Amino acid sequence: MSGLILFGALGLLLILGVPIAMSLGMSSLLVMSAIEGTPPLSLMARSIVTGADSFPLIAVPLFVLAGDLMQQGGLSRRIIGFASSLVGHIRASLCYVNVIASMFFAAISGSAPATVAAIGSNIIPSMNQQGYKKEFSAALTAATGMIGVMIPPSIPFIIYGVAAEVSIGKLFLAGVIPGVLFGIMFMITSRWVVRHQPVMELDLTPFSWMGVAKQFRDSIWALIVPVIILGGIYGGVFTPTEAGAVAVVYAIICGLFIYKEIGLSDLPKIFARSTLTSATILVLVVFAAAFGRLVTFEQIPSAVANALVNLSDNPIVILLLINIMLLIIGMFMETISAIIILTPILLPVAMKVGVDPIVFGVILTVNLAIGFCTPPLGVNIFVASQVSNVSIEKISRALLPFLVSMIVLLLAVTFIPEISLHLSEIVY
Repeated sequence: MSGLILFGALGLLLILGVPIAMSLGMSSLLVMSAIEGTPPLSLMARSIVTGADSFPLIAVPLFVLAGDLMQQGGLSRRIIGFASSLVGHIRASLCYVNVIASMFFAAISGSAPATVAAIGSNIIPSMNQQGYKKEFSAALTAATGMIGVMIPPSIPFIIYGVAAEVSIGKLFLAGVIPGVLFGIMFMITSRWVVRHQPVMELDLTPFSWMGVAKQFRDSIWALIVPVIILGGIYGGVFTPTEAGAVAVVYAIICGLFIYKEIGLSDLPKIFARSTLTSATILVLVVFAAAFGRLVTFEQIPSAVANALVNLSDNPIVILLLINIMLLIIGMFMETISAIIILTPILLPVAMKVGVDPIVFGVILTVNLAIGFCTPPLGVNIFVASQVSNVSIEKISRALLPFLVSMIVLLLAVTFIPEISLHLSEIVY
């Protein structure tokens, strides 16, 4: 009964427009204070303190700040220039540049909306000038932005790792192959979409090894960021949290002294924006810790697991049901919130049907990443709309072919666990 009241109160508060973090805290407080047999209020205080006292969680504000610094410091523009030098001689080359640049920036920012904003502000105007339809350019950028939460470092992977108590390093490795596969699929899909458009007949940029070398020299400081971060983590030089601090220092050095596109006077604004983003995430995490403790106390995960297993004893059916549920939730709930709330509920179900916790982290993240590209929440769509000045409705229609490719790869990630586990099995 108390479980129904807990989720009923949470749903009502969300409908009334109360922020998610406050809704989690208020619904937990209501159940603990008003219903007999629930944990004492002191548990809520302890849960909040415990939730905040997490060394891996420090990586979140650090990577948020590093992403903002690199976006403002000119790294995204140089990544696009290098990608263009590699594939500018191929038909529909700007589609490939869009995807490749997004994958590179994903390995810097760990955020899907940040990837869309950083890459879209540079590549969408170029695509429009070359004759690509505006809605297609915006839709492709919104789609490729979702790779930002798969290729490490990934903020959702950090949150899931903390919630599920699994290795963040393994999660980072697990996201590499799925992220690359999504990039390849987006290239194939975009080429298919524009196959009959006049843009295919435009003059192409001649390929030149000298041009590639020139762009590489100009972009080298941006391109080695993933090498530093991931090489340091898997080389045992520093932890994922310490990698965030290294990324911040590196981004400041690049922006101030190498590319010189930000000054000391710009740093307070960048710090303030990053602080607001990080505070929103961390407040959500600490209140969700209390909510999660209460959910576990009420044995809701076990009840959900038993209910799904009773529907079918076929693991394929159960995983399909979980995917459908997550896709729907991703349309209406912000990714970090969904991970924090759903991990303690759905992870036991997945483990009960033999899914590795690392694989489930990838499944959960991919499902919710698709939510970045599906209305009504669709954060990537909103960001792409602002950058491109194209209506959300037009972008949503242009996204349909990319959504089909996302679903195909989601099923592959779900039912072929080796896609996620291959690299971690090699390294660990």
